[in-house]
Amino acid sequence: MIGERIKKLRLQHGMSLTELAERAGIAKSYISSIERGLQSNPSIQVLEKIAGVFNTTAENLLKEDDIAPTKTIDSEWMNILQEAINSGIPKEELMKFIEFNKYKQGK
Repeated sequence: MIGERIKKLRLQHGMSLTELAERAGIAKSYISSIERGLQSNPSIQVLEKIAGVFNTTAENLLKEDDIAPTKTIDSEWMNILQEAINSGIPKEELMKFIEFNKYKQGK
């Protein structure tokens, strides 16, 4: 069940198995075994890493219900965000930029 939800989220985000593995810092083969149901009891640390990639929580991954539909972030936006993180832009700066753009659009 957990593997099906992870695979569903991955595909909704237009992400390959390799891309998810790289972003989560988990071996591709391990994620594959989770998705295929061969590994049915991944650790909470693994689930938290995977959930972080999808901007959700490990708890949401474990829910029996379908994951509530959310606005998905395509891989291009995820790459841009990752690039901002890698270049050292703090969250606060990014939020200021977003707020400034909202203010500018409101005029």
